[in-house]
Amino acid sequence: MNPDEANAFNHHVTERFRAQKGSGPLGEGLPFNADGLLLLTHTGARTGTRRTNPLGFLVMPGGRLFVVASFLGAPRNPDWYHNVLAHPEVTVELGTETFTASASEPSEDAYPALWDEALAQWPFLDEHQAKAGRRIPLVELTRLT
Repeated sequence: MNPDEANAFNHHVTERFRAQKGSGPLGEGLPFNADGLLLLTHTGARTGTRRTNPLGFLVMPGGRLFVVASFLGAPRNPDWYHNVLAHPEVTVELGTETFTASASEPSEDAYPALWDEALAQWPFLDEHQAKAGRRIPLVELTRLT
């Protein structure tokens, strides 16, 4: 998928998510449910442009909210990942709720246990990891408001 196609796809999913208030099947050929997605709005690292990405999320032990920068196993990290490192204050839309959060990576010591939990919830991440040839980042979204 080229960047224009990816942007159009993300825009379509975002519109469907918001129209359905973050619940139920997205329909129209979209193979997933809004209930398993959140919308992450972040600021471009170089451009300062606000962008929104629909992402799957994980709820880890203790109710901690994470997104995974797997990029479907691509050899590079997704753009949103670089953006949240540069500008960690983000907006999260989850279901009918919208809140401000801080995006951060877990410590090196915490990563292995969190990755194991991520694999337990999403076994397909093992395939993404094998294809990527890089360590796939986990990003915690800590509610601020």
